Order: sequence, then structure tokens, then C-alpha cells
Amino acid sequence: MPMNDESYMRMALSLARRGLGTTAPNPSVGCVLVQAGQIVGRGWTQAGGRPHAEAMALAQAGVCAQGATAYVTLEPCAHHGVTPPCAEALVAAGIRRCVIACSDPDSRVAGKGIMALAAAGVETVTRVCESEARALNEGFFSRLEQARPWVTLKLATSLEGGIATAQGESQWITGEAARRHAQMLRAQHDAILTGIGTVLADDPQLTCRLPGLEARSPVRVVLDRRLRLPLASQLVARAREVPLWIFTEAPEAAAAPLQAAGAEVVQMKTVTPAAVAHVLAERGITRLLVEAGTQVATAFYQSGLVDACYWYRAPVLLGAGAVMALQPSGSAPLAELPRWRLLRSETLGADRLEIYARP
Repeated sequence: MPMNDESYMRMALSLARRGLGTTAPNPSVGCVLVQAGQIVGRGWTQAGGRPHAEAMALAQAGVCAQGATAYVTLEPCAHHGVTPPCAEALVAAGIRRCVIACSDPDSRVAGKGIMALAAAGVETVTRVCESEARALNEGFFSRLEQARPWVTLKLATSLEGGIATAQGESQWITGEAARRHAQMLRAQHDAILTGIGTVLADDPQLTCRLPGLEARSPVRVVLDRRLRLPLASQLVARAREVPLWIFTEAPEAAAAPLQAAGAEVVQMKTVTPAAVAHVLAERGITRLLVEAGTQVATAFYQSGLVDACYWYRAPVLLGAGAVMALQPSGSAPLAELPRWRLLRSETLGADRLEIYARP
């Protein structure tokens, strides 16, 4: 079956997904080079943001890039940074045609890459699979356009939305398959955030423990206004291996023991979801996973910061007095309440995963 522009672009998008959670603050881009119906080069943004997808694909293609068509999921960069511009590299390699999914909102690029290609005589086609490309790099766009990361709320609950029994028992509500899927979700985010209440109750590691993906553990972020994080916690124990950022309102002097243990303590006048999200964006975080208890999860939801929700639901009822995952306030009429949009639903062992998008 003959391949068309959309088919090749979807291959490039599949490559780009490999870099999610590893390229911040850069986007995760995919590139496919096609010569006479044959793929001669493939690339995706490597960990840390370098090399870029185009450079990787061009290196693989070598002389076969001459006269080829390049399929790129984001407008090739046009500015000189750590590496030369990708638009310039594509022109130098002799690319005949360049198909681009979406433009880059970065002011250093923002159309300049497309113009550089066109000025060099490269046939340029844009907006192929644009919505899919924007969705893939939603964190990159959110950081540049809204000055905050894309926020995913992860919930693992009973059928009625409980995260713990009346007696406080919470491990484990969902089964092994759902927990493995959640570990992969961690690997696809730049940072994972929780509150001090969850840390004191569960002593989590907040790392990715899937075999072969341990190195893709996200930055661990803890909201801890009074700096109660125990030095003996699992988070602190691995602070020198996996970054640990603690947001607090406590005085700087109180941070010394945690800093000596390898944690980074961020002093703030007021620790709020919006303020924390802004600081995380300034630090290059594009995709944030909130995996927290009721108080923090509800605070992010009520702040209007949650863009997507991954809801893992187990076929069990916790009964009277169960701790609910969310407890939003407000008394709006039912007809005025926002309706979240169900994107996908799938079975994971005995559990069900539902993925929702903000209205």
C-alpha cells in the first residue's frame, strides 16, 4: 500500500514519543527521511535535548539525504544555539522537500525555520497531522504559551473514588498491571509532584522502576510548607541519584540538613499550585505528573491547572468513611458543572483506566 504524507508523519510522531520525559526544556521531535519511497533516515530528540531529531536522521541517511523528503513533527529550528540550526542542516544535506506538522512557538524560531527552507528552494508543506503533533508536545507548548507545564493528574481509586479505607489502608487498591502502566506514565513526564502528607503516610520513592527505564525517573517535587520531610525518607535517601526539589515556606536555615543530603530546597513566600507551576516552568519542566493525596490533588484541580486526568479505577468499594481522591468545593448547579471529555478507556488486568481531558 503506497505511503502518503500523513503516513510518514505518523511514523515521525511515533519516533517523537520515544523522547517524552527526557528532552525538557526542549520538545520531543521525530524526523523521517524518505528517498524514492524508501526510509533512509530516522531520528528523534535525544535525552537532554541533543542531538535534535533532524541531525540524527541526517547522520543515518548520509548521502541518501540528497533529494529526499524530510518529515518533521515540529518546525526545524533556525537559531544558532548549542548546535547549528536544523533548517540549515536540512538545506546543506540537499533535502528536496520538507513536510512539517506544526510551527514552533519559540520566538527564536516561530516561522523562521519554514522561511529559511523556502528561501533555499526547499518545497515546504505544513500542518500535516498538526493536531496530533501539538498534542504530543503539549507540555512544550504549555510552557511557552502559558508559562506553566502541562499538568496530568494521576488517580488510583476504588469504584467510588476512594484512595484509602476509613482506617487509612491504601496499598494496594489497583492491581499490578495498573501500577506498571502508572510507572510508564512517570517515565513520560519531566517531574512528578506530591505533598508532604503523602510522603509521611506512604514514604514513596516516586521513581520509575520498570526494568530498563530506571534512568528515566522524573524530578521528584514535594510541597512541604513547614519542611517536615524526614531525612530518613526514601526520597531523601536517593536525592543524589534522582533530583529532589522541595518547595517550602520555612526559613532558609531549616533547609540545611536536606540540602546537605542532596535535596534542593526552594523557598517561596507562599506555596500554591500556580506559583509552583510557574517556577517549574522557569526551571524547564514541560510535563508535570501530580500523584498526590486529596488535599494537593484538589488544590491543583480547583486552581484550573489540571489539563488531563489518568484515572485508574479498581473494581472494589472501600465503604463508609473512605478517603476520597478529590473533594472540590463549590455549589454550582449540576447543569453548570464542567464535563470532562473522555479520550480513551482500556482494561488493565482487573482494573480500568480512563483518560480525561479538561473541558
